[in-house]
Amino acid sequence: MPSANTNQASVETRTLPTLGAMNETLPGKIVLAVCASAFVAICAHITVPLPFTPVPLTFSDFAVLLVGLTLGPVTGFMALTMYLLEGASGMPVFNPHGLGGVAQLFGATGGYLIAYPFAAAIAGAVSRTLARITPRFIAGLAASVLASSALMVTGTIWLGFVGHLSATTAFALGSAPFIPGQIVKVCAAAGIFASLQRFRRA
Repeated sequence: MPSANTNQASVETRTLPTLGAMNETLPGKIVLAVCASAFVAICAHITVPLPFTPVPLTFSDFAVLLVGLTLGPVTGFMALTMYLLEGASGMPVFNPHGLGGVAQLFGATGGYLIAYPFAAAIAGAVSRTLARITPRFIAGLAASVLASSALMVTGTIWLGFVGHLSATTAFALGSAPFIPGQIVKVCAAAGIFASLQRFRRA
């Protein structure tokens, strides 16, 4: 007679493929995108304003990387586009220290926000390509570095544009203070991605 542990393992075995299959259908992608956009919104509220720059320290960029890595380029792009639409409509999903609504998309941090869907797509596409030839952690790490770099470059350029700043000043305010934190976030996102992939294949 099968034990309780055997029955539980059987249920988990049946459940995991079902959850993975959600990302293979349009309704499933939409559900995942909605959940992911909510996750990004939660992380966006974990923020610390810095007195020397209009760009706050936030965990939303970490969430963008993780969403892209775990959901892939298509669903990741959908999720972050949905997030921007939610914020533009006035929903309180953006960093609470900003202007809110559409105004936040055109403010000092607008470049980072607009880059979110593209960063998620880069993370998803690169990680899946590299995972075929490299260990999952290395694939996630390389993908996160590229996505994070695109995010920081776009955000810094936009910050310089709206603030009429020189390239050096824009970099000093929009990128340099966040590099140590980005290293931690990139490593954490890659580690979680690799762990999830091992769990799915177990």
